[in-house]
Amino acid sequence: MSANAEKPLPFLFQFTAGAIAGVSEILCMYPLDVAKTRLMLQVGKGGSDQYKSIVDVFSRIIKEEGASRLYRGILPPIMVEAPKRAIKFASNDTYGPMFQRLFNSDKITQPIAIMTGVSAGITEAVIVATPELVKIRLQAKENAGKYLGTMDCVRKIYAEEGLRAFANGLEATVWRHALWNGGYFGSIFAIRGMLPKAQTKKGELAVNFAAGAIGGTIGTTLNTPSDVVKTRIQNHNPANGPPKYTTFLPGARAIAREEGFRALYKGYVPKVLRLGPGGGILLVVYEYVTTYMRNHMM
Repeated sequence: MSANAEKPLPFLFQFTAGAIAGVSEILCMYPLDVAKTRLMLQVGKGGSDQYKSIVDVFSRIIKEEGASRLYRGILPPIMVEAPKRAIKFASNDTYGPMFQRLFNSDKITQPIAIMTGVSAGITEAVIVATPELVKIRLQAKENAGKYLGTMDCVRKIYAEEGLRAFANGLEATVWRHALWNGGYFGSIFAIRGMLPKAQTKKGELAVNFAAGAIGGTIGTTLNTPSDVVKTRIQNHNPANGPPKYTTFLPGARAIAREEGFRALYKGYVPKVLRLGPGGGILLVVYEYVTTYMRNHMM
């Protein structure tokens, strides 16, 4: 690797590369996010009106609500995707050297990679919690027809629930992002070391895609319970009474007790289908863009 390639990118370049990678991923994978939300919001162990599978979600949404519903609520994540993904990678590149100095290490080790990912995830969660809440409200089946669009949703939440409602689920969002980022960045560090050394540019892209896809799946397995709790907290309407829980651990215990442990993994399949391959797409695009920047803009 050349000295130029080893030189850290300026923050603006990291931000831009992360933004491009994030928007590319969301445009490809968003319908799976809608399916994930619908499955996570299903309370109970089954019923005639509940979705049976990801295929059932897609077919019923298209039949009952129209194909455009598969992209319902896309504006909030699109608006926040650029800073979210940019912060993910920029924070990761910032926290890494910080932990290296803290532990007097001349290289990134597995524990440092995990701590770096967790720290980046916590930073990211603070940014995305409110847009996530708006997105969940727009995606939920029971809210069909209630909100005309993103800004109408924001206005009605503020009018009916107050400003503090936009912070609902923040703590569970921190858990979700810390667990995913720790699992993702920690695992791709190890996976890259286990995979054969790439000899060509195409081989390097293949290694990055495989590492990103496996890392995304590991991160998803770790953080799905916190995602289920977060999604239910953020979709709760005070008009229906006080919430059963407002934070992750009490919420996870309540769901496991009332619906069984498997309920904490509702929506896991579309989540993996999105974030597994999506993690690969994310990493490949980020690596491609940053390589281009180093070769042509530095």
